[in-house]
Amino acid sequence: MKSEVDELIYSNRYFALTREELKEQARIQMSAKRFKHVLGVEAAAVQLAEQYGASIEAASIAALCHDMAKEKPDQEMKELIKETGLPSEMIDYGSNIWHGPCAAEIVKREYHLFDEDILNAIRYHTVGRSEMSLLEQVIYVADYIEAGRQFPGVEEARRLADEDLEAAVSFETQQTLAHLIQTKKKIYPRAIATYNRWVADK
Repeated sequence: MKSEVDELIYSNRYFALTREELKEQARIQMSAKRFKHVLGVEAAAVQLAEQYGASIEAASIAALCHDMAKEKPDQEMKELIKETGLPSEMIDYGSNIWHGPCAAEIVKREYHLFDEDILNAIRYHTVGRSEMSLLEQVIYVADYIEAGRQFPGVEEARRLADEDLEAAVSFETQQTLAHLIQTKKKIYPRAIATYNRWVADK
């Protein structure tokens, strides 16, 4: 049975690919497990976009593209960071930090997608930023709450996302920072700026 997402038809407003073509591009660039996650993020993002008034098409595109660089070789991504002028310090934080910005560069280069709101949603889906558009919030939260996710706090995040998107952003940010501190991981500066705006300033 086809879902509501499967019935989505792209308008060509953003680029020339159809949803099926973009979905196939995502599939061939990642493992089956990662692709299942991406489809889960798309379903969650489309639902949130519909609920909160963001573009459903833009949410679908950003979700399908958000992990395009997640499983690329590290050296290839390091070269892309240098070529495109992305902040060199992100290299020290590994793929968890650089795969979003790198995916945005890949999407621009390979699919000629230039909508800045979609690109920002892809860029900042892991660490967020202090000023996030509605679409950016949708992708940030959808990546956290998609149906395949199972970790302490995810049900609370889903409940909040259903009631108040900004509250879900705040909760996710706080949980992520707490986990990084507890596990003594390096924290990317932008993640701290996200925390200051969406948690401390609330």
